[in-house]
Amino acid sequence: FILFLFLSELTGFITTEVVNELYVDDPDKDSGGKIDVSLNISLPNLHCELVGLDIQDEMGRHEVGHIDNSMKIPLNNGAGCRFEGQFSINKVPGNFHVSTHSATAQPQNPDMTHVIHKLSFGDTLQVQNVHGAFNALGGADRLTSNPLASHDYILKIVPTVYEDKSGKQRYSYQYTVANKEYVAYSHTGRIIPAIWFRYDLSPITVKYTERRQPLYRFITTICAIIGGTFTVAGILDSCIFTASEAWKKIQLGKMH
Repeated sequence: FILFLFLSELTGFITTEVVNELYVDDPDKDSGGKIDVSLNISLPNLHCELVGLDIQDEMGRHEVGHIDNSMKIPLNNGAGCRFEGQFSINKVPGNFHVSTHSATAQPQNPDMTHVIHKLSFGDTLQVQNVHGAFNALGGADRLTSNPLASHDYILKIVPTVYEDKSGKQRYSYQYTVANKEYVAYSHTGRIIPAIWFRYDLSPITVKYTERRQPLYRFITTICAIIGGTFTVAGILDSCIFTASEAWKKIQLGKMH
């Protein structure tokens, strides 16, 4: 019994617990007001020379055809394209979108059907005890959508901090998503479709902290288990001895 209690406490002592809390603050003040973004998307029916990434935000940024830290991989014998890129966005509402806006000549009927393999913000967190929406759009399949439709993904980005037992912190971002698709028109005709990622930041930060039971508490608990076990054993021994003596007296009384 005492061995079982000891092993239970030892397991609890060596097991790392992850607790979470919410607070209002910008956790990564050293980032320069930037968030790193990783995007991996396939457009199986759009040539690579037509595919581009555009970035806009409320600070006045308007970049068409972003090419830094990005590559385009031909698919389907050159008929399609896989775009992989790493870039940064400002910590203000804005959008980035995959489109043909940067192409030299606009196609007549661009096909924006696609599969999103990855969309993540900040550091990649691969922690067993944390299950969050760090890649909520990973695996999103729009291959059966209207080829001429635009796609709007509305993202609410939630800052996330993970602090390990040594106190080292990693900064990432989870996000929720809502989406719609539509064919847009203006007074001049149909608007060129695009895949829009419109984002805003949540003021709430989620923090995960690794914790382990303090050594002094473990030692105190073990001492309590040992002391309690001996106390109970003493009580049981006393009860058994008292009962035994009483039984002997009863037997002696019967003999007389």
